[in-house]
Amino acid sequence: MKELLRRLLVLQLKGNGITQKQYSQMSANEKKLLAKKGARHFLLPKYRKKLKVVLTGGVFDILHVGHLATLRAARKLGDILVVVVASDEWVAKIKGKKPINSAKVRAKRVGLLKEVDVALMGGKKREDMIRRVHPNIIAFGYDQKAFVKHDGFKIARLKAKVAGMKTSLIAKRTGAQNQAP
Repeated sequence: MKELLRRLLVLQLKGNGITQKQYSQMSANEKKLLAKKGARHFLLPKYRKKLKVVLTGGVFDILHVGHLATLRAARKLGDILVVVVASDEWVAKIKGKKPINSAKVRAKRVGLLKEVDVALMGGKKREDMIRRVHPNIIAFGYDQKAFVKHDGFKIARLKAKVAGMKTSLIAKRTGAQNQAP
């Protein structure tokens, strides 16, 4: 049952709800686990409570073993790992330069990792993604600042750190250059 719930919640999270087309292709047993809200279907709260969702995020511009160690640590905290990849605009605003790779490319790469169940592209407001995902835990890397207050979820500070593995150091060593916005 847990694997079925997990599969349905991953489908829901990927599409911000399960579409009518997806729903129409489900078995009667699967449909019993869902409720319709507007044009989409969502896991009933009593079933959603059976799964622990971990939310984390970052830029992931040059994917490296430090990222992998952090994502592995985050994955161990729950049943489903959702990773939000910062938008190009957000990266330019925070870091003062455009990322080397587009958000679409970065999200695709992160989504291919076995530790990651769902990779989403971030938007303008972090709170919107938190409302969409409804995480049980928000996990921050050792070098990330916690930006939210505890509001229905736990905060986890991940200690995973690999010496010399920071995107800025790798970019400097390899000559990869971000561009000014």
